[in-house]
Amino acid sequence: MKSKIFIITSLSILLFSCAGKESNLSIDKLIESKNLTELKTKREAIQADLKKIDEALATLEKKSDEALVETIAVKDTVFTHYLEIQGNVDTKENILIQPEFSGALVSLNAIAGQRVSKGQVLGRVDDGGMGQQLAQIQTQYELAKTTFERQKRLWDQKIGSEIQYLQAQTQMTSLQKSVAQMKAQIGKTIIKAPFSGVIDEVFVERGQVVAPSQQGLMRIVNLSNMYVSTSVPETYIGKLKVGSEVDVFLTSLGKTYKGKVRQIGSFVNPNNRSFGIEVSLPNPENLLRPNQVAKLKIIDYTAKNAIVVPTNVIQEDATGNKFVFTVTNVSGKIGTAKKVLVNIGKSSDNVTEITSGLAANDIIVTEGASTISEGMKLTF
Repeated sequence: MKSKIFIITSLSILLFSCAGKESNLSIDKLIESKNLTELKTKREAIQADLKKIDEALATLEKKSDEALVETIAVKDTVFTHYLEIQGNVDTKENILIQPEFSGALVSLNAIAGQRVSKGQVLGRVDDGGMGQQLAQIQTQYELAKTTFERQKRLWDQKIGSEIQYLQAQTQMTSLQKSVAQMKAQIGKTIIKAPFSGVIDEVFVERGQVVAPSQQGLMRIVNLSNMYVSTSVPETYIGKLKVGSEVDVFLTSLGKTYKGKVRQIGSFVNPNNRSFGIEVSLPNPENLLRPNQVAKLKIIDYTAKNAIVVPTNVIQEDATGNKFVFTVTNVSGKIGTAKKVLVNIGKSSDNVTEITSGLAANDIIVTEGASTISEGMKLTF
């Protein structure tokens, strides 16, 4: 197209040049002067101009059969296809801490943003007098234990009756169990961290009467064990394996993390014909949060030495056959268009795998393919 414009422009300049010369010296005046020498010179000049125009027209006619295109030489490469789905960031260790015992919150040792360790005491609920009861039972147990030990020494010396020995033993065992039960009950008034993490939010104040509720006492989160959960179509059963690498893009952060499939569900949801997977996710910068939206790219197909072309160069004819244009009979930057039928495979990242029809180093048309036809001369 550029060459055509250049030629037409050149012709226009030439014609205007001829017109200028004729205006300077009219042919009619030359004839009237009967100056044969000047008439001969003028005729030769006009004939030369006409020859230039004829040559330009011939060049234009020749160039009109050529198309200006852009091309690339295809190479064999590694082609990877991804399954792209959306998921949510989550963590197994994200819970609301509930009191096991109802009563007044007599102490609170947690604030939002605080890092805590597993088992650390975060608060205490009033035990309602159970501490005093424990002290009484503990005293009774100590007495029963002393009585049993004395009775046992007498029994070992064959002094006393067996029934006295057994009664002392039963009394001591019963009180021992009562002490253990009371300690377990009092232990429920102590609020401890179930795992190491960060106190995300505290919902209560010291002195407040608390009980198990929907809100809970506080939320604790561990951000070191993050994962992405999502659902995958059942057609991928058998294609995904535990340990498969996954690219996880966090929209809110604009960052991509490398994760691995850590769990594959064994149940297909009949409503959407999919099964669940979990992808473990590193969190070195502590930027991940539960419920963030993530876009996953899971490798489900890889081909070595594959021929791939830009997806937009593949065309379809009236019979449904896929084809591309290649350049043959190449001489410098000139060649001939050839329509080549191809079979295509999977597409990913705007490129498509060609399973047959092309070979490495074939030159294909990438720009201008929609305006050319079989056998047309090409300039590239």
